Amino acid sequence: MPSPLLPGVSVVIPCLNDAGALEACLASLAVQSKQPAEIVVVDNNSTDNSADVAAGYGARVIRELRPGIPAAAAAGYDAAAAEIIARCDADCVLPVDWVERIAARFAEEPDLAVLSGPGRFYGFPRGVGPVVTWLYLGSYYQAMRLALAHRPLFGSNLAIRTAVWKSVRAAVHTQDAEQHDDVCLSAHVGLDYRCGWERSLVVGMAPRAVLGGANLRRRFRRAFHTLAVHWRQEAPWGRWVRRFRGTAAEAAAPARD
Repeated sequence: MPSPLLPGVSVVIPCLNDAGALEACLASLAVQSKQPAEIVVVDNNSTDNSADVAAGYGARVIRELRPGIPAAAAAGYDAAAAEIIARCDADCVLPVDWVERIAARFAEEPDLAVLSGPGRFYGFPRGVGPVVTWLYLGSYYQAMRLALAHRPLFGSNLAIRTAVWKSVRAAVHTQDAEQHDDVCLSAHVGLDYRCGWERSLVVGMAPRAVLGGANLRRRFRRAFHTLAVHWRQEAPWGRWVRRFRGTAAEAAAPARD
């Protein structure tokens, strides 16, 4: 049978003073086996030449004056024109088939609402990166799975149907700069939409998230804050009850290699 027609993909990249990393990210997008329909770089009040770097690679640059990744990511999703929105961070280096595999998965599974995959830190000595990735991301996935009653999305490597984003747009906390935007989005789609996970769809990430106590403390503080906000709306045990009673989207897409 012929392959299904692949949908267009808008790539959204929030950015704040990340010109060097952004250039490497955009260079990896320039050699994709399937080119994105557009690249939307959201300049979140940068004082460096991030916007110029983005424009130099043909990206559409929009400016979001409200500080914080939640506002910047939402502005990019709102501006996206294609059927699928793919999100990565400015410091990601993407595999050459990233866009194509995202588009193909959504084409194969019309009821798939959201897709995510893992990351892997680059820049460490040989053998160290996988261990740090496992310790950091492994603990994140397990803790968030318990807290949310489902596997969380990973903001450096996710894609969502534009129609699904529009349906949850009013519920996400775009005004709260201290939210982890991917955890927030996870809380609003994970039990009500069919979400997929692809283990082998791996993106490279700069290691700054795990370098320095201040970075780690800030990330943990934001994680607890994000969960606390959402638990006031629905406690974790309530989410687990809803999942096992079958009121959640139990046809969640299985993980794939």
